[in-house]
Parts: sequence; C-alpha cells; structure tokens
Amino acid sequence: MNRYGLRDIIGPVMVGPSSSHTAGALAIAAMARRLCAAPPAAVAFTLYGSFAHTGRGHGTDKALVAGMLGIAADDLAVRDSFALAEQAGLDVAFAFDTDTEPEHPNTVDIAVTDRDGERLTLRGVSIGGGAAVLTRINGVEVNVTGEHTSVVVHQRDVRGVLAHISSCLARCGVNIATAHLYRTAKHDDAYTVMETDDLVDEITREVILDHPAVYDVRVIAPSFADHDGDPVCVPKDADEAFERWDYPDGAGLLATCEAEGCTIAEVFYRREQALRATQGVTAEVHPYLRRVLSVMRDAATGPLTHPVPSTGGLIGGEAQLMTRACADGAALLDPLAATAASYALAVLETNAAMGRIVATPTAGSAGVLPAVLLSLQDHRGFTDEQLMDGLLTAGAVGYVIARNASVSGAEGGCQAEVGSAAAMAAAAAVAMAGGTPAQCLAAGANVLMSLLGLVCDPVGGLVEVPCQKRNATAASIALVSAQIALAGVENLISFDEAVTVMDEVGRGLPFELRESALGGIAAAPSACAWCNACC
Repeated sequence: MNRYGLRDIIGPVMVGPSSSHTAGALAIAAMARRLCAAPPAAVAFTLYGSFAHTGRGHGTDKALVAGMLGIAADDLAVRDSFALAEQAGLDVAFAFDTDTEPEHPNTVDIAVTDRDGERLTLRGVSIGGGAAVLTRINGVEVNVTGEHTSVVVHQRDVRGVLAHISSCLARCGVNIATAHLYRTAKHDDAYTVMETDDLVDEITREVILDHPAVYDVRVIAPSFADHDGDPVCVPKDADEAFERWDYPDGAGLLATCEAEGCTIAEVFYRREQALRATQGVTAEVHPYLRRVLSVMRDAATGPLTHPVPSTGGLIGGEAQLMTRACADGAALLDPLAATAASYALAVLETNAAMGRIVATPTAGSAGVLPAVLLSLQDHRGFTDEQLMDGLLTAGAVGYVIARNASVSGAEGGCQAEVGSAAAMAAAAAVAMAGGTPAQCLAAGANVLMSLLGLVCDPVGGLVEVPCQKRNATAASIALVSAQIALAGVENLISFDEAVTVMDEVGRGLPFELRESALGGIAAAPSACAWCNACC
C-alpha cells in the first residue's frame, strides 16, 4: 500500500460499474494473459466470495473476459467482451462457487489453455480500487502485484539457477527491486518471481531461458506501462526522494507539509513524481489530471440531458429529474447542493450503464468527488487548475485511508467506499477554499465519523440501489463537513483515529453487510421481490 500512487486513488479511469469487481477483475485476467506464451484459446473462471455472489451484477464476468482479450479497463468494448471473445475464437466457461469461503472476498481461479496447447492455472485477488494481486501460479503460492515489471521464471530447484537469472538481468542492464523463490519441494518445481525497476525485453527473456534448469520465463509488464509515461532510467536517489515525500498517516502528512512549507496538494504532487521515478517512468501528473477532469465532467453532465438506463434496470433518469425539480426556484436545496446532488446521481447512472468514469477511490463511490468539485466550479468560480489541486488533495487523503484501512466495500462496507470518497471531497473543498492542511484533515475526519458503520448492501449485487442516492447525499455531507472545518470547529477525534475506527468497524461487519447483496437494503422484501422477478 505504501507504493499506491495518484492513479490508484484518483483512478483508474475505467468502464463501470465496480472498481474492485470490474476493473480489478480485468487486471487479474490481463496479468493472466501476459503470462500466456501464446494467445489464449480457452479459459475457465471460478469465482468465490463476493465475486461469486455479485459477479454478474457487477460485470465481473465481462471484465474477466475482456482482460483475457487484452481490452483496457477504460475501453467501452468491455461491455461487449462475450461477443468479442466468440469472434476471436476464445472459449469461455464460468463457475460461481458461493459455498467456499476464500481468504479474500474478491477471489477468482483461472485455468487457461493457449493456442500452443500450454495450460496455466492461477489465482487472483482484487484488493480494491482496481488493484489486483496474483497469489498462485500453477499451484505455487506467489505474490505478483503488477506494479513493477515482474519476471516469473519456472525452473527446477537446483543450485546456481538464481545466480544465473540475476546475472542475466544484470548483463542486460535490468535492476532487481525484489526477488522471491517459491517452490513445491526441495529439488522439485520452483518459481522465481523478480520485480524489476526496468522493463524486460524479449532478448533478456531469451538469455534467461538459456539454462537447462529453466523451463520457462514469462514477463508481466506493469499496468502503467500500457497507458502513459515513457520508460526512463531510475535515478540513483529515487528511493531517497520518495522517502522524503512519502508519509504513513495523516500526522505524517501534516508534518511533511509543515517541514517542507507545502500544501497537501504540493506534497502529493512531489510524492507522485518521486514514486514514478522509482518505477522508471516519467511523472505525467497534470496531463493525467486534465484527463480525469474531462472524464468526470462527461460522466456528470451527460445524463442530465440524455438519461442512460442501467444494465441492471434499477436506475436511469434520476439526474435529469433532480435537475428539473431544482430549476424552478422552489427547491428545498440551495443551488450548490442541488447541483452537487444532480452530478452525483448522473455519475452513478453513467457507471451503472457501463460508461466511462473515474474510480475515486472506487467506482461505487465515483459520483461524490466530481459532484463536489464541479458544483463548486459552477457556483464558486474555481478554475480547472484549482480543481486539479483539489484532486491532488483528495488523492493525498485517500492514500492515507487506503494504506491504513480499506476503500473496498467487500472489506469495510460502504463507509470504506462512499465514506472515503466524501472524506476526500471534503478535504479537497477545504483546500480549494484556502483552508489549512490541518483543516483539510479535520473535514475528512468529520465525514468519516458521520458515515461510520455504513453498510454495503447493493440490491441484486448491482451498483445502483442504494449506491446512487448514497453518492448524492454523501456529496452534501462532504460540503457540510468542509464548512464545519473552515469555521474553525475543533475535533476531539483526529483524522488518523477516525481512519482506525472506520477500519475496525468495517472489519467487524458481518459478511452479509459487506457487498454480498445478502443483507441490509438488499434483503428488504421489495428488493428480494425484484431479484426474484429477474431470475
């Protein structure tokens, strides 16, 4: 988690409806595809836990197939992945195991046969916010995150193989970041997984293969290498620079702001530059932020004039209704709050229709931050540059939550998703209004305490009801929490304490109240009747 960056918190840019169940699932399958020596010919998926209970409603099945086809998470073609798989001759099978209890609620097993007849099995886990980890390859326990270039070597466990791999990488100018050996038994099959600071080309792969005890070498390129940033040499002082700007918690963030004389946005900007340098990639921060704002704006404004029905059939048109109701001067809400609510409803409509959104920090909470930022721009005149500072502030706060708690509904309930998003939005609003770093975190703490214990209970496993309305109400809570902090109202509970309590409460929630669609609103009679009607 300490290597989470801007794109992990303000992102990914993706097709809805769920960052953990859609984008994260796609990331797992994409890594599986990269491990294949030839294009996949047949693949079988077995889903467990929350994946199994809500996989169809969240588009997990479509995302897994899209990942095997090499489709990017922000490509609208994700919606048509089954038809595209049929056209490509990829045979697909699914099993939904709702009885087995996995270690992580978002778990999938993949068995793939490529066109050369080679078979590969692996297990992947979606850990929230679109991030994923491979935990098993061909029955061997591993830990592959995809954050760095990963070199996966299948070998016989004999003396000298590790030295051979290391020397090959050194001769080819590749620096090793981490190295782990996983083996089934002494002198039996083993896997060496090395994460490198540099990209690994085909020539390097062939050099490693030139050893009698090496069976195979697969390379998984980091996810960011597919989208933006040019590969560069890792500076010698990259890790030192990262340590200077990194921070473990809210107190550390405030200490860094004071020591460096910087705002929260400036600290997170410098941290992102340093982080990308350690990954051997140029830090294209502002172009990415401009793209984020563009996607957010499209998602928040499109449904106001052109309503989009959701794939699940539960929502569509609410944002337009809200806008019309608040346009006649008789609305209960003031214009700022009314606009924020309309924008939040609209983003969730876009998301539920498998449109393009920005997970902030997840797809299920993607409406809160753009609602607050864009409504403040409309009614308070903030510029795009100020909104980008707001995004950086939100990212800095979201990173603290992700590192010390969770932003996944399957792990911590809706408080971890919508609660985190509203805390991020509140901090961003304070920063844009000229508040201090301490006031930004105070606003975030106000939100977390207000939404503590909020359960994740999507009807039918869809990111539609009650998710859409929660995003709208959370936008208002973010604005109120920001104003309280700006007024100088003191907090008894610190931001870090609020994060810790949220984590404890989230982990104490029963499985039925953590994105399983088995409890809360999802178990209300009307919800159950609707689900039965759709079976």
